[in-house]
Amino acid sequence: MKNQIRIGCGAGFSGDRLEPAMILAERGNLDYLVLECLAERTIALAQKRKLADPTKGYDPLLERRIEGLLPILVKNNVRLITNMGAANPMEGAKKIVEIANKQRIPVKVAAVIGDELSDKLKEMSDDIFKFNNENFAVELIKKHLSPSAHLSPLISANAYMGVEAILEALQSDANIIITGRVADPSLFLAPMIHEFGWATDNYNLLGQGTVVGHLLECAGQITGGYFADPITKPVADMDTLGHPFADVFADGSAIISKVEGTGGVVNLATVKEQLLYEVVNPFAYLTPDVSANFTTVKLEEIAENQVKVWGGTGQEKPPTLKVSVGYQAGFLGEGEISYAGHCALARAILAGETLEKRLKADFPDLRTDYVGVSAIHRTDFEHQIEPYEVRLRLAANADTAQKAALIGEEVEALYTNGPAGGGGARKYVTELVGIVSVLVDRKKVIPEVIIF
Repeated sequence: MKNQIRIGCGAGFSGDRLEPAMILAERGNLDYLVLECLAERTIALAQKRKLADPTKGYDPLLERRIEGLLPILVKNNVRLITNMGAANPMEGAKKIVEIANKQRIPVKVAAVIGDELSDKLKEMSDDIFKFNNENFAVELIKKHLSPSAHLSPLISANAYMGVEAILEALQSDANIIITGRVADPSLFLAPMIHEFGWATDNYNLLGQGTVVGHLLECAGQITGGYFADPITKPVADMDTLGHPFADVFADGSAIISKVEGTGGVVNLATVKEQLLYEVVNPFAYLTPDVSANFTTVKLEEIAENQVKVWGGTGQEKPPTLKVSVGYQAGFLGEGEISYAGHCALARAILAGETLEKRLKADFPDLRTDYVGVSAIHRTDFEHQIEPYEVRLRLAANADTAQKAALIGEEVEALYTNGPAGGGGARKYVTELVGIVSVLVDRKKVIPEVIIF
């Protein structure tokens, strides 16, 4: 067993930059590189791609990431763990093998499956638990599963799995492990358990490892991305923002850092913000592996761009697993047009009020935004400085794409039927994917590893 390993995070979401992972693999002296590329809506959209083409459904950037990374990973003996398999880890694994064959690089790939529950949801429907005390999700799912329901089918149902199957894949000596919906911290926790020989019921160690995984999982956020503010929290060289790595020790402690010469910063402030990111209950941060206690965590800035983390604890893992369910939620119609110059705001308001009168009866949830003035904080105009330019945006939900298109059509008609000086009109119709979450008995979710 090892006493220390180094794990880097090269991506924090599907659309993340490609070069930070390349830098970590080339210059980070890593044992493991993790690419965390899934979100709840991401996997639902991946399921839609899979429905359209059974050979798709993995991350859209998988080919580009693997083509650049593979030679470096093999050269430097870095093992890759990633959830880029999204809705189709099997086809993702096949694509990686295809790329490796083209590059004449021998590689062993393990696909982790078992999170997809769409076909099993009907038999589970009576055992679905409420999530966050909301009954809407349970009722929605049961309505969709009812034979008499005239509703669009559910798009996806994916359980958040833990470390179990990744551990099996690691024991197979696979160079690359590609998963579907695995909880983000579990991608990082698995190599710690594997290399240090931790027992999977040693919840204090698993809690500390989960803390480290949570700190790394959003990649550039802990090195100054999302954190940065040019006045109160300046971060240098964000154009070359480096992604983080952690030197993790057998006792669960770790040192968070980044590759020397990359932009950004790792300090107490960035680590504290990431530690609390998306945490509802710091006493019980629930994952499939452990209920982690973040309130016992200790942090110390030991050198420039180096923060030591220790002290996390944990309790027994929950008996249920979260399942993210995606469903077809109608369509969003949008239209935008700009007004600039003298009385720009007044003309935009006149345009907005005109269309509200025309559309409100058919679209009760119609939203009118004055971008640059009140679109985000929804404040009134009385205390605003008169803007030189304003972009008007109207949007509403609809059951059909045809009805949703009326929003953009009415905005475009403002060219000759609205106030003077409107320009740059654009219109959009977007199919919506709704997401709800439920809990299922973890014994109903059976992970499996397929080796290629």
